[in-house]
Amino acid sequence: MILNDYLKQAREGKYAIGHFNFATEDVLKAIVSAASQSHAPCVMVGTSEGEADFVGLTEAVALVRAIHDDMQYPVFLNADHFRSFEKCKAAIDAGYDSIIADGSRLNLDQNMVFTKQAVDYARTKSADISVEGELGYLKGASEVQAKIEISPADYSKPEEVAEFVRQTGVDRMAVVFGNIHGIVTDQIEKLDIEHFLKIAAAAPEPYYVLHGASGLKDEDIRASIEAGITNVHFNTELRVAYQHELVHQLSEHPAETTPYKYMGPAAEEVKKLVKAKLALFKK
Repeated sequence: MILNDYLKQAREGKYAIGHFNFATEDVLKAIVSAASQSHAPCVMVGTSEGEADFVGLTEAVALVRAIHDDMQYPVFLNADHFRSFEKCKAAIDAGYDSIIADGSRLNLDQNMVFTKQAVDYARTKSADISVEGELGYLKGASEVQAKIEISPADYSKPEEVAEFVRQTGVDRMAVVFGNIHGIVTDQIEKLDIEHFLKIAAAAPEPYYVLHGASGLKDEDIRASIEAGITNVHFNTELRVAYQHELVHQLSEHPAETTPYKYMGPAAEEVKKLVKAKLALFKK
């Protein structure tokens, strides 16, 4: 099955497919192993533009294919928040299963033109490639921050989402309804589920994606899935878990020079976290 088939099943069953970012092979293996052991239907793994530059597009594709073949488990590689057509094209040409054409910083018309260009190019390569658009600027960054100011004025507008979907033909939509990128320490993140329901009613066709799930309460994530979210993204929490354990291992064993002896426990923390998140997505 292709990714859109799994998303269709998730929407019908009111559960979600997990998406987790990686920049190293050990984290990638931890994510896929956690998903397989959790009996999730499949898992999405993503590289941001920065992560893709670090890993390499062709290398990321090769790693995912090798792990897929080794574990005999469905893994889909996503180009996460690629902000130019050239970057999207490069990921598609390298063999990515999915792309997010992120034109959320553009005005509506420019965003639709850019996203439609990415959709059209993907369709010339393979009907199996899933393409996501984003409307409404998701504030913050994939890191720990003190506070991010967000108000209903920042939310995706239902009528604009409907027009965006009509004009671009995207498979998936990332929208803003209280979510932010990263983790905040001085405020409580809260999703506006009622606003999301208005978006989904105005444009019921695409599969809806929750970005910025790191830092959200479990009940908010469950409520968003019940409302129709079929794909949930985590990145910052994984980075924090990996870094904290890596620092711990190096401080406890300062003379240790064997990478797998300190990277292994850090990856194991990521694996535990992914399992905990996947447990939230089940019906």
